[in-house]
Amino acid sequence: MTVRPAALLTAAHIGPGVAVTTVVAVLAATHDLPSATAVVVTAGVFAGQLTIGWGNDLLDAGRDRVVGRTDKPVATGELPPSVVATCLAVAGVACVVLSMAAGWRSGLVHLVLGVGSGHAYNLGLKATAFSWLPYAVAFGSLPAVVTLAGATPEAPPWWMVVAAAGLGVAAHLLNTLPDFADDAATGVQGLPHRLGAGPTRVLATILLVAASAVVIFGAPGRPSVWAWAALGAVLALAALALAGRGKAPFHAAIAIALLDVALLALVAR
Repeated sequence: MTVRPAALLTAAHIGPGVAVTTVVAVLAATHDLPSATAVVVTAGVFAGQLTIGWGNDLLDAGRDRVVGRTDKPVATGELPPSVVATCLAVAGVACVVLSMAAGWRSGLVHLVLGVGSGHAYNLGLKATAFSWLPYAVAFGSLPAVVTLAGATPEAPPWWMVVAAAGLGVAAHLLNTLPDFADDAATGVQGLPHRLGAGPTRVLATILLVAASAVVIFGAPGRPSVWAWAALGAVLALAALALAGRGKAPFHAAIAIALLDVALLALVAR
C-alpha cells in the first residue's frame, strides 16, 4: 500500500504543530540562542508535536469513523495504523534526543510538561472539565523550553509564562468550536462543550485580550507607542470576535492570537 506524505502530515495535525513550532522558533530567535541550539530546540518541539498529532488520530480513529470524518486518514483507512504508530515511535525517539541535546533542564520541561501534557489530553483529559489544563501547562512551558536551553539556562519571566498559558487555553477553546457536533455525538464533554459554543467564544476572546495585556503591562518598562497601537488593534478585533457573525468571530480571534505571538516576540527582545 502506497502511503501519501500528505496523508501522514494530515494525520499529524500539521497546522497546529507548525504553529506551536513557529512560536518556539520566534522565541528562540528573540532570546539570542546560538543558531545551532535554536535549531535543535525548534526541531525537538516539532518532533514532539508530531507525536501528539499522530497519537491523537490513532486514539480517535474509532470515534472519527462513527461521525464520518473524511479528513482523518487513519479513520478512512487511507493510512494503516501500523504506519502511523511507526512514525510516532520514530518521532518520539527524535523528540527525546533533540530535547535533551538542548540541555537537560530544557529537555525535561519539554518532554514532561509540553509533550506529556499533549498526550495526557489525548488519553482522556480532553473529555473532562479539565480539558483546558494540558493546553495551559504545555503552552505555558514553551518560554521555559527556550530560556533553559543552551549554556546559560534561566527561568522565563512570569508574564511570558502567564501570557503563553492564556494563549494555550484560548487555542483549545477555539479549536473545539468546529467539532462541537462530532464531539457531542461521541460523548466528548470537555470544558468548551460544557460551557456551550457562545460562552466558549466569549471566554476565548477574553483570554486572548488578557494575554495581550499581560505582555504589554507585565514586561519591564513603560509600554511603547507600538504596544499601545497593538492593544488598540486587539480590542478592535475582540469587538468583532464578540459581535460579528459567521466566520468573522473565529477569524478575528485567530488574528488576536497572531498579534499576541508577535507581541511576545517583540517585547522579549
